[in-house]
Amino acid sequence: MPGLYLHIPFCRRACTYCDFHFSTSLGTKDRVLKAMARELEERAPGFDHGPLTSIYFGGGTPSLLEPRELEALLDRVRRPFTVDPEAEVTLEANPDDITAGRLAAWRQLGITRLSLGTQSFREDRLRFMGRAHTAPDALRSIDLIANAGFRSWTIDLIYGLPGMDRAEWDEQLTIALDHGMPHLSAYCLTVEPRTALAHQVANGTVVPATDTDTAAQFDRLMDRMEAAGFLHYEISNFGLPGHLAVHNRSYWTGAPYLGIGPSAHSFDGRTRRWNVAHNVRYAQGVEEGARYWEEETPSPLERTNEML
Repeated sequence: MPGLYLHIPFCRRACTYCDFHFSTSLGTKDRVLKAMARELEERAPGFDHGPLTSIYFGGGTPSLLEPRELEALLDRVRRPFTVDPEAEVTLEANPDDITAGRLAAWRQLGITRLSLGTQSFREDRLRFMGRAHTAPDALRSIDLIANAGFRSWTIDLIYGLPGMDRAEWDEQLTIALDHGMPHLSAYCLTVEPRTALAHQVANGTVVPATDTDTAAQFDRLMDRMEAAGFLHYEISNFGLPGHLAVHNRSYWTGAPYLGIGPSAHSFDGRTRRWNVAHNVRYAQGVEEGARYWEEETPSPLERTNEML
C-alpha cells in the first residue's frame, strides 16, 4: 500500500498547542510549491513500489491553497506515478475554508476524502486553542461536507483540555455522532515544547488536565465509539466499516510512503528520511541540488519496537 504525503506548511494563525512545521506568512508559498513539484519529479524514479493507494495533503493547512494550486500538484503527482483508480486522496481542511464551491472544486480534482480540523464545538475551547474558526463554522462545514458526495470524511476532536469533565466530552462526542461522521480522529492534548501552550503552562496561567482525567475521557471515548459501531483501528482513529483510512493504516503496517515538502517524512521499507523543517532552506536545497534532508536506517529490533 504505497502512499504519498505532501506537506503544505502554511496556516492563517498559530494554534497554541501545535508543534508541526508551518508558517503564518504566505510569502514563500509560490517558491515552496515549485520546490515540491521539483522534489516530486526528482524522487519519483527512486520510489518504485507499485501504484499509489493513498495521497495525503497535510500541514499546515492545505485548504488554504487555491484549487488551481492543488490541481497543479496533483498533475505533478500523476506524471511520474501510477495512481490506483481507487486510491484514497485526502485533503486536510479547516472549517473556515469550507464552502459549497470549494467542496465541488475539490471533488472535481479527485479529492475523495476530507479531514476536518474541528477540534471542538465549543467557542471558549476554540479561542483557548487559537483556532481561526467558530463553533457555528464547525457545524456548518460538517453539514456541507456530509452532503457533498465525498467517499469518506473525518473530523478531529481534542480531549484532555484543562478543566474538561465527562459531561463536556460526552457532549462533544454526541454532537459529532449526531452529525453523521463516519470517522473520528481523537487526540489527547499534549504540551509540546516551544509552543504557546507550553509557555502558558510554565507561567502558571494554564493548569494541564490530570492523567486520571484524560484516562477517564479516553475510556469514555472507547465506550461511545464501540456503542456507535466504530472500529478502533489505530491509537487515535475510529471508523465505521468501509471508512478506515488507507493512509493512516500504512504508517502502522510498515508500508512504504514518500513525503514531499518541508519537514515531510519518508520510508522506503528500509530507510527513513525527513526533510528540513524550514521553508526557505528546503526550497533553496531543492533549487541548488544541495542536501535538504537527513536519514537513518533503523535496525530490525528498532522497527519491531516501533510497531509494538
